[in-house]
Amino acid sequence: MTRPLQSLALVLAFALASTAIVRTQEKDKAAPLAPNILVAVTQLKVQVVLARYQGEKKISSMPYTLTMNAGSRANLRMGTKIPVMMVSAARPEADGKPIPQIGPIQYQDVGTNIDCGATEVQGGGYQLTISVDDSSVYPDEQPGGAKGNPSFRSFRANNSMVLKNGETGQFSTATDKVMGETVRVDVTLTILNSR
Repeated sequence: MTRPLQSLALVLAFALASTAIVRTQEKDKAAPLAPNILVAVTQLKVQVVLARYQGEKKISSMPYTLTMNAGSRANLRMGTKIPVMMVSAARPEADGKPIPQIGPIQYQDVGTNIDCGATEVQGGGYQLTISVDDSSVYPDEQPGGAKGNPSFRSFRANNSMVLKNGETGQFSTATDKVMGETVRVDVTLTILNSR
């Protein structure tokens, strides 16, 4: 092939390739774009109320609120560490009087831990799987308690319940053997948005 024919063949090849690229780009522009896929998420508010009663009289009421999406879990941790002085057995001194041996300070966790999961069920309700762990310090005037030595109480409950929007259910009830107080846990479900 002569040089002018080679040049002509090369120009023709470039022209054909350019036309094919332009046609492909035009097809891409003409093709409809895939719509953005949006997943509907239902946002829930779960209120857990820990109330203490002495007989019929309400002593305290502590509300805790968790906001979550249906199909997920939420956790709440709230508390403090209480210093507790460790004391070992007394050893006698030279004059015969026992002196208690004071040890290191240890810290005791006190507070409330709540774990909650929500799953949609048929009929417009949500199954709530809840775990509540609550601990506190007994007051100094507790019956049979030693002054200056803190005593700790704890309450743990795990269960599930089905609630609909706006419903409140009693999750658990228990009575403290030492103080005679009744702990009652009520749960309220609110749907914050609908699909």
